[in-house]
Amino acid sequence: MKIHNLKIQPQHYAAVLRGEKKAEFRCNDRDFAVGDLLCLFEFGPQADFPDLVGFTGLHVQVRITHITDLDEWAPGYVMLSFEGGPCQ
Repeated sequence: MKIHNLKIQPQHYAAVLRGEKKAEFRCNDRDFAVGDLLCLFEFGPQADFPDLVGFTGLHVQVRITHITDLDEWAPGYVMLSFEGGPCQ
């Protein structure tokens, strides 16, 4: 099992927290495997300084449950299905 640290935009981060978003479309450049953990770090405009973009300090950890190879339609990309919630 590996841990993959990835950036995620604020609107997508919020959808993961609400349980609405359960998959990620990603470049297949990290040797993803079922059972691996994704630690998704919110990355976007800062609440108090909208012109400043960067890590907000928030993150959520999810476990990959299924990987769909999208090579036929999007070479080099995969769809990562996941389950989980906030990092402990």
